[in-house]
Amino acid sequence: MKKLMIGLMAATALGTAFPALAQSNEIAVIVKTANSNFWQNVNKGAEAAVKDLPDYTMTFQGPVAESNVADQVNMVDNAVNRHVAGIVLAPSDPDALIPSIKKAWENAIPVVLIDSGISDSGKDYYQSFLSTDNKAAGELCAQEMIDRMGDSGKIAIMSYVAGVGSEIGRVGGFTDYIKANSDIEIVNTFYSQAQMATALNQTIDALAAYPDLDGIFGANEPTAAGMGRAIEQAGKAGQLTAIGFDGNEDLQNFVRDGTLQGIAVQGSFQMGELGVQTVAKVLAGESVEKFIDTGVVFVTEENIDQPEAQNVLY
Repeated sequence: MKKLMIGLMAATALGTAFPALAQSNEIAVIVKTANSNFWQNVNKGAEAAVKDLPDYTMTFQGPVAESNVADQVNMVDNAVNRHVAGIVLAPSDPDALIPSIKKAWENAIPVVLIDSGISDSGKDYYQSFLSTDNKAAGELCAQEMIDRMGDSGKIAIMSYVAGVGSEIGRVGGFTDYIKANSDIEIVNTFYSQAQMATALNQTIDALAAYPDLDGIFGANEPTAAGMGRAIEQAGKAGQLTAIGFDGNEDLQNFVRDGTLQGIAVQGSFQMGELGVQTVAKVLAGESVEKFIDTGVVFVTEENIDQPEAQNVLY
């Protein structure tokens, strides 16, 4: 009964009285890792947003690696314990973060998720989810793969952390689209744990194990960067259809020199900017959408210098 009453009190607070309950002016932005250009671009977006919010400050942190889920859990718990005004969170695991997000809800601290979602059992504990539609983005990459290499042949998938929300949608969407719309054989799926060096080594191994490979898909920034370097090192640039995900300088250069035929780039800046803005709206008592699509742009050698691409590259 006590837990039920706490939950009801928290729900009431979340709906009507955030500003009165906030015990600090800090909005904590907690991402999967601070050691990535993608997440640093999220940071830039968050910093841009907070400049227009004089009543709030912003902190930014993330574990050393995306696979350090326990460290991220501790960061969220610490933010709740210091009674921040709100949290913008990119959860590294769909289940492990739920108790921490629930704790924030019980303390009337609004949580806005970005990039990756959590399991349905936690859906009542956050206020909004801002992300690329990862399933649609994966399908887009698969369609581009088919358009470029044809509807038959062999491909490998270079994924990152199995079971992460974004990975489930992105790689799942890619895989399902390939199977439903072509006779392409997926020879293997590798998991880099979002480590560039691991992806490089895995790609070198894959190119050696499957010398007749026609295509390869790198599903996030460090994975695609490692994949691109391996393709170059193997002297296979331009000899197979290679598609990456995200848009740092390395990946842009791979597109320009033909190592990659394209990259699907998320609005990482927009995730940070809209994430902080959405928390501020909740704190002001405004209603927000439960899901906000931050979009994706497919960048190729032909459009990389056009405004639509330059607005999302970093």
